[in-house]
Amino acid sequence: MAIYEHLEEYVGLPVATFNEDTGTDEEEDDGRGAGADPVTGADFPPAGEAAWFVGTSFDEEPFDAVFRRFTETIDTTEVTALIIGYWGASYESDDFPDPVALLTGAAASFPRLRSLFLGDITGEEAEISWIEHSDITPLFAAFPDLERFDVRGAQGLVLDPIRSERLKVLRFESGGLPARIVRAVGASDLPNLEHLDLWLGEENYGGDTTVADLAPFLSGERLPNLRHLGLEDSEIQDEIAAAAAGAPVVARLESLSLAMGILTDQGAEALLAGQPLTHLRKLDLHHHFLSDAMVERVRAALPGVEVDLDDQEKPDGEWHYIAVSE
Repeated sequence: MAIYEHLEEYVGLPVATFNEDTGTDEEEDDGRGAGADPVTGADFPPAGEAAWFVGTSFDEEPFDAVFRRFTETIDTTEVTALIIGYWGASYESDDFPDPVALLTGAAASFPRLRSLFLGDITGEEAEISWIEHSDITPLFAAFPDLERFDVRGAQGLVLDPIRSERLKVLRFESGGLPARIVRAVGASDLPNLEHLDLWLGEENYGGDTTVADLAPFLSGERLPNLRHLGLEDSEIQDEIAAAAAGAPVVARLESLSLAMGILTDQGAEALLAGQPLTHLRKLDLHHHFLSDAMVERVRAALPGVEVDLDDQEKPDGEWHYIAVSE
């Protein structure tokens, strides 16, 4: 599975695009956040009624210039949701912009920012394993009121343990999430986090997480308000399923996702033999390698649970594959 479309909606808001084709340096909207784009003629929505996508394209206007025009054109004091798209890569320039530095430098201009997606980048712009990051830790200090943070890609990604009283949703989309990132999340103090998604990926792309690295999440000792846990897109999905089968945290979850990875009958058998899962509202296992018989067993065992068993895959000989890697 590759990602070929940008978000059209984020945190319940329609996405408004601001890119190299939007606005001009010479002509700005006097209302800053309403009015019309002087280039396209399209109306800008009120700044607080959209999730704003800011990005550029390969060999187009540098991202830092686009971001500057965005802050000069739109009333960023009203922006609550921001999506950062393509910002360039090292193979284009030795000094391509660092979006984290730009965001933290402009933090005072975004007093109402609550949701941030870093890296809404499609496969045509850069494969997920090619997206180059830096240290994202400063974002949480610069924006202490963030309630949701999503990041796509993991090359060069750095994260130290963080503390946030406000963060409720934390998502990492990756074809290979390094164990050091997983351990940093596990060591973070996030008392109100409700939703955690980790696309763990494969070792060829940096995904070296083991079941032991997941212990802080599975034990239930951390993240006291967690209601959704996604441990997904993994080469060791069977091992993770076996660990989840007896994990204390599962008893207080409303939804569990072990989707997108190499889940076989062995992992599903472990789930069925473990603790009851009938309290779950949803169990997401889509993109799996279960036999037809096991699919029916899982459905029959969880009659009151919404179980997603879509995308039943067949191995290519002995080769099984995760949904998102390169």
